Formats: sequence, structure tokens, C-alpha cells
Amino acid sequence: MGVSRNEFIRLTGMTGLAASMAPLEAIHSLDGIGAKLNLGLASYTLRNFNVDYVISVCKKLELKSVSLKSFHLPLDSNPEKIKEVTEKIRNNGIDVYGAGVIYMKTEQEVLNAFAYAKHGGFKMIIGVPDHSLLPFVNDVVKEGDIKLAIHNHGPEDKLYPGVGAVHEKIKDLDSRIGYCIDIGHVTRNGQDAAAMIKKYKDRLFDIHMKDVDAKTGDGVPVEVGHGVINIPGVLKTLKKVAYTGTVAFEYEKDGEDPLAGLAESVGYTRGVLKMI
Repeated sequence: MGVSRNEFIRLTGMTGLAASMAPLEAIHSLDGIGAKLNLGLASYTLRNFNVDYVISVCKKLELKSVSLKSFHLPLDSNPEKIKEVTEKIRNNGIDVYGAGVIYMKTEQEVLNAFAYAKHGGFKMIIGVPDHSLLPFVNDVVKEGDIKLAIHNHGPEDKLYPGVGAVHEKIKDLDSRIGYCIDIGHVTRNGQDAAAMIKKYKDRLFDIHMKDVDAKTGDGVPVEVGHGVINIPGVLKTLKKVAYTGTVAFEYEKDGEDPLAGLAESVGYTRGVLKMI
């Protein structure tokens, strides 16, 4: 059975956090909860802010891993700039584990993306390569030993609308090509996020953690715990399949002022982890 937001608030005493961002102590009181799941950030959440703000938010919310979007480290950055930015983040105790979402429409864009990842010391690229490039991508992955997690983007997407569409294209490719499952877009497809995680666990490299208000294509992002996704079911399944990657919050609502909603989403998730 799912845990409702109101029940979560009652059980954890986080009424203040539900109302506003102010009591960050409510989140901090949950330190260590969910240690078996690594909670992190997809920096697209903070797309309208600079790298220093990304670092400050990760530290405030105690998110120890981040995947960088090009807003925070442009894809055409030189190796010195990539090293400077990634070292700055890592020196603040935050693992820069990946980058993306990166779109790849030519072989040169594939090479550029993997060079960018190599210079940044990223374990993976969260990417969307054109179908015709997949054989080339397969060779590049083998050569560079950097994982590619292909991201599903929902019913309006022509390339990878769902995780099943990703699977059909990569099932015969190198095992280092897998999935970044965006549970919001899975839900907008009318599918069950936990079921997709269980089905595709063997090559599940990344999770985009979020919530949406409807199980239809017009569903929009909301704070985690406010929407229709069975968040406890997702978290239980991740634990059950022994997921070792990052649960990366991609909070897309309130782009100009995302901190309160992101903080509530992180707090809700930690509260659910405490109860399960």
C-alpha cells in the first residue's frame, strides 16, 4: 500500500517542511536514512543557476552525487575547464558521477560526448543517441569503457518514448549500454515505474526521481509525494533489486525558485525510506 503525503507528514512530524523550505533541520534529522540508496541530483533541476549554487544546494540537502547538465558545464568546454569545474564540485564532497541528458545526432557529437565524459572523469553519460548511431556508439563504449544510460522521454518522444523502446534498440549491444529510467515519463506513458525498474534491473544505471500529477501524456511535474507515482513502491523495488546507482532528483517544477520543492521532495523520500 502506498503512503500518502499527509500520512507521511503525520508519521515523520515534517509539517513545516510540507509548508515551506524553512526548516531544513527536518531533513537533516533524517541523516543516514536510505544509506543503501544513494540520493543525488540531476543538475537540470537548477538549470537557471550557476555551479556554485548547485554545490550549495547539494550540501544543504546532503546529496552526495550529481550528474551535470550542460547549463553547468558546457559540452564545448576545453579539458582544463572541465577539470576545473568537476574538481571544484568534488572538493566539496560531491561525486560528479555523470553528465546529461546529452543528445547525439552525429558521429562527431558521440565522440565529443565521450571525450567530455573522459575529461570529467564521469562514470556514465545519460544520453539520447539517434537510432542510426547505435552501432557506432557501441564501439565507442567498448573502447572508452564509459557507460551510456539511455533516457526515456515520454509519449511525445519519437526516439525513446518508453523504457521498452530503449530495450528494443540496445538488447543486443554491449552491456555497458543501459537505462536511465525517468519515473515521471514512465508514468506519463501510463506504465508502472516500479514494474519497469524490476523488468529492466540488469542494465539500470541511473534513476531520475520525480513525481507527476497524472498517468497521461499531459501529466506535469509536482513535488515528490504530491503526485500519482507510488513512491514507496519505487523505493522498495530499488532496494529489492539491489540498485547501486544514484537516485537523482530531477525536480522540473518551479525552475526559477526550485529549492523549496526540491527540499520537500528529498525530505519526503527520506521519510518514506525510514518507514520501509
